[in-house]
Amino acid sequence: MITTANKQLAQWAMDYALKQGCQAAKVTLSAGASTSFDLRDGEMDRLQQSAESYLSIGIYVDGRYGNVSTNRLNRRELESLIRNGVESARYLAPDDYRTLADPARYYKGGLPDLQLFDDNLMKISQDDKVELARLAAQEALGQDNRIISVQSSYSDGQSATYRLMSNGFEGEARSTWCSLSASVAMRGEGEARPSAGWYVNTLFYDQLQKQGIGAEALRRVQRKMGQRKAKSGRYTMVIDPQNAAAMINPLLNALTGSALQQRNSFLMDKLGQKLFSEKLTLIDEPHVVGAMGARYFDSEGVATQRMPVITEGTLQTYFIDTYNAKKMDVAPTISGPSHLVMTQGNKGLDELVKEVSRGILVTGMNGGNSNSSTGDFSYGIEGFIIENGKLSQPINEMNVTGNFITLFGNLVAVGNDPMDRAHLIPTLVFDNVDFSGI
Repeated sequence: MITTANKQLAQWAMDYALKQGCQAAKVTLSAGASTSFDLRDGEMDRLQQSAESYLSIGIYVDGRYGNVSTNRLNRRELESLIRNGVESARYLAPDDYRTLADPARYYKGGLPDLQLFDDNLMKISQDDKVELARLAAQEALGQDNRIISVQSSYSDGQSATYRLMSNGFEGEARSTWCSLSASVAMRGEGEARPSAGWYVNTLFYDQLQKQGIGAEALRRVQRKMGQRKAKSGRYTMVIDPQNAAAMINPLLNALTGSALQQRNSFLMDKLGQKLFSEKLTLIDEPHVVGAMGARYFDSEGVATQRMPVITEGTLQTYFIDTYNAKKMDVAPTISGPSHLVMTQGNKGLDELVKEVSRGILVTGMNGGNSNSSTGDFSYGIEGFIIENGKLSQPINEMNVTGNFITLFGNLVAVGNDPMDRAHLIPTLVFDNVDFSGI
């Protein structure tokens, strides 16, 4: 995707920036292409195809930092862009913390291919891709007379990034992806129009699940029929693997250098402390071959490595990039997680539900917010009441509230059923969670 000629252009652009007076420079050359076929009731509704390439240049000049970018990849255009960028950067306020990473921390190459790119993906005919979306729709169409509409979609894409740093880094990464999804809307009680969807995605077309997507979307909306609020109270919360990552993401955001530096993190000054349940262990595993999110270096060119994040409830590390590390006068780690893995239990969702006498299974998140400084949260949810190990009343228009430190302190079980994502988070079970309804 990124040609030798374009790499040579990126190298020329960095050299030209240095000749214009920059003390340092970084260049990022990105290219990508994507296709999506959206069907409504089995008929083509929308086709989207896109391809783009752009080059961005980070300019370090006289203690100041600026960035310019363009999708016009020719020397004449870049000469003007770089000259103007350097001159404009000199008007910015000085920022001595803006520097390139220590070259000793750069990825030096030589490791095996992570196998994230499907060379055959773009050889698959468009007709075959549309047919997958059509088959997904047909699995639901005509199966229930309450169906209002069925939407299905096939999408895929590829991306590549080439990075250069003037103090000695050069690296390239590329990947592909493909996905298949379906969504079904039905007539419910009164004016209710419940809908539900399902999707799968992988890096390689041959590994993509191609059957059962529409049928699963139909099953999920059928079991929503008759949704209503339940009584407010304190329940055991089971959150399915499709939504579990939504509860992990605020933890990850609170671990970033920007949040810590701005003192906008409820995990500030908590390194080395046991904050959560012993059931919670998170490890960043960036070098897993064929895994979403796998990488050998981050956006700064810094080499990734296996890194425990939380071990049996104890916070082990922060994600701190070079800039924020300098501002806080601490050692940098890495700019963010790569392929995050939660240590799993030995039971799936259905088995975990059977162990709950009174609880709520969360199958959907419907908005809400969290306070990054305090860790307090409130989210709209839908799902099912659990009574004596069985799903009963479908519910919606309820809120779950609490604090993330308290919530993960009450983590009592972890499933074995993560979905194929960059972050492998399975079913989670929490005790003593507050829900508001009626």
